[in-house]
Amino acid sequence: MILKTKNNLLLLLILALFCNKAEAQDPQFTQFYANPIYLNPAMAGSHGCPRININHRNQWPSISGAFVTNSISYDQYVNAVKGGVSLMFTNDMAGKNTINWSTINLGYSYHLQVSRKFSFLLGAQATWNQKFLDWSKLTFGDMIDPRRGFIYATGDVPRGTILDNGWGTKGFFDVSAGLVGFSKNFYFGFAAHHLNQPNETLVLGDSRLPIRFTGHMGANIPLGRQSKYANSTSISPNIIYMYQDGFMQLNIGTYIKYGVFTVGAWWREGDSFILSLGVDAGTFRFGYSYDITTSKLTNASGGSHELSLGLNFNCKNKPKKFRTISCPSF
Repeated sequence: MILKTKNNLLLLLILALFCNKAEAQDPQFTQFYANPIYLNPAMAGSHGCPRININHRNQWPSISGAFVTNSISYDQYVNAVKGGVSLMFTNDMAGKNTINWSTINLGYSYHLQVSRKFSFLLGAQATWNQKFLDWSKLTFGDMIDPRRGFIYATGDVPRGTILDNGWGTKGFFDVSAGLVGFSKNFYFGFAAHHLNQPNETLVLGDSRLPIRFTGHMGANIPLGRQSKYANSTSISPNIIYMYQDGFMQLNIGTYIKYGVFTVGAWWREGDSFILSLGVDAGTFRFGYSYDITTSKLTNASGGSHELSLGLNFNCKNKPKKFRTISCPSF
């Protein structure tokens, strides 16, 4: 199957030539800690008070019909269940919305204080996925004339579950789990998404969604003496590793925070160099990042733009001994 426009055809050819290891990948965000629930379900309630995170990513904007991903999440710590609860919506569009993937998930994270200086978060997440395919935007080999291009009607017919508007659709359920361990200035975590490997095919047959494994760790190192801002200057080195169905991704980076401002630089192995800038005013947080493509797609992709908005609310019932993770905000 080939997308109709020449630009979309170019996109598929580029992906086939240079991304041969990316067989079935989830959408991704590069402001990892600005979308903590997406990174690891164990992060639910890690801020204590209620918070809302909104994220938007436009990947490869110079290629028509590339990837646009949005998410919004809410989480908070709840005394009655001794842990955090979360609710998150995500939407990913590819090929000018030829393929649309929406999810809604509920999560819970149990907060366990192991000692005076060390705590564990143990999380689980249940997700409903709904995928859509616009068959009207697809073309097939039998429509092509060697000289005149796409001029014939296809003999191919939509398969699978078809809606009244002609779109194909597939709904499925999956589960994820994660853990996070942290002390005052150090943290690490591990997450596994799609543990039940559901069948995600939009046509007939069986296509299992591979498990996505994520490992992450980092530290927050205060620099200099404190001012009116808590830890007004600090450096936060981080490493994040992801694996999904043979596709491996290593991200190494650091953030430098001064007062309300944060700047960051990341390197994604074989793919891109990431620059970010954020402002954290306590109840309001805003971040922008740009992925500078360093792979063979560099001249065609236009990089990737990502925006994040965070709202942190005050609460009256936060436990006196509640311990937050000193991980970055972007």
